[in-house]
Amino acid sequence: MIVELADIISCENKEVSKQVEIELMSFNSRLGEFPIVKKAPFVLKFTNEENKRLFIRGEADVTIAIPCDRCLTDVDKEFHILIDKELDLTNQNEEKRMDETDYMVGTNLDVDKLIFGEILVSWPMKVLCKEDCKGICKRCGANLNVTECQCQKTEPDPRMAAIQDIFNKFKEV
Repeated sequence: MIVELADIISCENKEVSKQVEIELMSFNSRLGEFPIVKKAPFVLKFTNEENKRLFIRGEADVTIAIPCDRCLTDVDKEFHILIDKELDLTNQNEEKRMDETDYMVGTNLDVDKLIFGEILVSWPMKVLCKEDCKGICKRCGANLNVTECQCQKTEPDPRMAAIQDIFNKFKEV
């Protein structure tokens, strides 16, 4: 969603609260595409401080379905996003401002880019459906949380493969 801020930027010491919607349907990153399960409209508060700084504050809750790192079942992960940004309205640091704020183009604020950046910063390193998740079987791909597979549980050490071959030859005799 694009929010026009020209009326706020043009008036000194003006404070405005606007209810905004998140239009993102999924979170796309290098890790993949993750559907946004739950999102709600939230209120952003804009404050122009003496035509020098623009403060953007707000809170949002977004729930994203992320696969478990062990068993690949979808886990609904809730992100509580706190937005507290300060933009320099003076053109002294124009180069710095352009580097830091890809969500602000002219007087237009792209709320989806702002939310995307906040989710990206708070993305978890590891997601598990439960602490004692058993994962999936390496041979048959069965979810070990749901069912027991009939695969061999022990895997021989590959460094001992030559000795294992010798034992297998003697069993035939």
